[in-house]
Amino acid sequence: MKTIDTVEAVGTVLCHDLTRIVKDEVKETAFRKGHVVRPEDIPVLLSMGKTRLFVWDLGPDMLHENEAALALGQALGLDDGFAVSEAREGRVTLTAARDGLFLADLGLLETVNGDDGIGVAIRQSGVQVRKGEEVAGLKIIPLAIGRERVGRIGEALGGRPLLAIKPFLPLRAAIVATGSEVFHGRIRDSFTPVVEEKLAGYGIGVVARRLCDDDLEAIAGAVRDCVGQGAGLVVCTGGMSVDPDDLTPGAIKAAGAEIVSYGAPVMPGAMFLVAYLGQVPVLGLPGCVMFGKRTIFDVIMPRIAAGLRVTRDEIRRMGHGGLCAGCPECVFPACGFGRGWPYGL
Repeated sequence: MKTIDTVEAVGTVLCHDLTRIVKDEVKETAFRKGHVVRPEDIPVLLSMGKTRLFVWDLGPDMLHENEAALALGQALGLDDGFAVSEAREGRVTLTAARDGLFLADLGLLETVNGDDGIGVAIRQSGVQVRKGEEVAGLKIIPLAIGRERVGRIGEALGGRPLLAIKPFLPLRAAIVATGSEVFHGRIRDSFTPVVEEKLAGYGIGVVARRLCDDDLEAIAGAVRDCVGQGAGLVVCTGGMSVDPDDLTPGAIKAAGAEIVSYGAPVMPGAMFLVAYLGQVPVLGLPGCVMFGKRTIFDVIMPRIAAGLRVTRDEIRRMGHGGLCAGCPECVFPACGFGRGWPYGL
């Protein structure tokens, strides 16, 4: 950094804000710290009484903060899932260019943030995002940064995306509602409409509905039939507790599905079941999904909708952050529910 005559300042970088004041008319920041002085700026600066400036003189081995921020911002997400803003004061913002599941390579994130001159802040990996939402910000801390340092970050990335947005798949779902009370018309089925509304939030249409008595073979046959007719997701409601007439978990297994987990360290939702019949996910939903504002279903569905296979280890790790606080005003997914475990690319 040095002091320089204004008329010789073209191409240098301002080290501080410069305020322009016109009595009774305007008081504004005419030039911000980090601004690269252009030829057309010289008359304006002189009119402000600035005959000398405190500047940073960029050498060939240095990059201006905005140039470096834009280059690194574009390297964070290599697919078309992001829109990168213009660089301003050494910062760029990445917004989602589509709906989907936001994921990050958490190891790469630590590597990038290991350089004290660069800071990357992101939404929590594994959260559902909508088009236009801000998902990440990158800031170059100094006014200028060495090209070699920026190059090292590029080498660390190695052509891999640090961030990704997995789009939701155009799934076709089937709902298998169980329970003698519903099957025999003793009560109205109030569970299926809740599930349909939740699925619609991911663009998933319901193409088949089955209503079954408390009969293991009937439920198993309904699950197999739905998959055979092309359903890419089967959701079973009712019969998920340990009572003698709650047969849904056994029926899902009898249908030939591989049980990933029956039970989850998430509340509400501890009696949740996830299984796969071939490549088709089969979910057993506990009763809390029918009346709870947010449950295990809301935590799992972004992964299912994005086509990611849920594993037993993932379910096990959900205990950290798995307790819903039941806030009077629900702000999910912008909260800690289901967000306490590392889930990345």
